Amino acid sequence: MGTLAIIPPEVVESKILFFRGKKVMLDKDLAILYGVETRALNQAVKRNLKRFPPDFMFQLTKEEMKNWTSQIVISNKEKMGLRKMPFAFTENGVAMLSSVLNSERAITVNIQIMRTFTRLREMLITHKELARNLTQLERKIEKHDGEIKLIFDAIRQLMIPSETKKKKIGFKREKEV
Repeated sequence: MGTLAIIPPEVVESKILFFRGKKVMLDKDLAILYGVETRALNQAVKRNLKRFPPDFMFQLTKEEMKNWTSQIVISNKEKMGLRKMPFAFTENGVAMLSSVLNSERAITVNIQIMRTFTRLREMLITHKELARNLTQLERKIEKHDGEIKLIFDAIRQLMIPSETKKKKIGFKREKEV
């Protein structure tokens, strides 16, 4: 690793976005993390396009760009340094970048990015498990609520005195004829 500063995981996480139902990182953010110009990153990718099928990398549409910039409240694309639609790299695309960018920094940063993707995936799995457990617990409570209500109803029935006339205890004598 040498003297390269480790990028805090929070910085990497903040650069992971959701487009087309996938976690992606934009070319401009990856270029900053790798310490290269966006133009240089994209040129390296274009020289190796066979390594980047559509499920590894795609270019944002104007509509996606418009929605994204409105969500992050940026009105001027030039302020962001965007003159054309950025490329979005999926987790697999980021992994493939390590074979295209062959600097020491790129390798180190790539390892950090991959670890962040893995940690996010693990957190998502944990959240799904927690949600499933909570749903199961709610179902059990609902079922038990009904059973507890039946128990209380039975106890109330035992506590309410019978309205029928009580029979006297003992023998009855037959009437004499």
